[in-house]
Amino acid sequence: MSAKTKSKSIQRKTVPASIVWFDIPADNVDRARVFYSKLFGWKIKKFPGMNMPYWHVDTGGGDQTPDGGMMLRQSPQHTITNYVTVASVDAAEAKVRKLGGKIVVPKSPVPKMGYFAVCNDTEGNVFAVWERNENAA
Repeated sequence: MSAKTKSKSIQRKTVPASIVWFDIPADNVDRARVFYSKLFGWKIKKFPGMNMPYWHVDTGGGDQTPDGGMMLRQSPQHTITNYVTVASVDAAEAKVRKLGGKIVVPKSPVPKMGYFAVCNDTEGNVFAVWERNENAA
């Protein structure tokens, strides 16, 4: 009888690549708040402690549905941005570059919540990657 040795498998942190957040830019935040509140019944309130004016969009869904944010539009090209969860923003940035995309805003912290980076795909579409990390500073 021969003994088989099982190789130890390296456990990797797997995270489903799901949309977990969105940002809506607005030229007039009050007007946009009224529009989305009346259209979908979303509750939109000022988000305290941010270094810029920012509003939390509570979509009213359970934990499996994303909430979002609203802010003043930063440029004419600033569009709605969907955030996709990843295990590592660093690894995702490298993969975006390798696949022909671009990094628009490099890895940035959201203190005590996580890290994000804003990217362009090969077609110029904007999206962001999000890494949950309560130690982010």
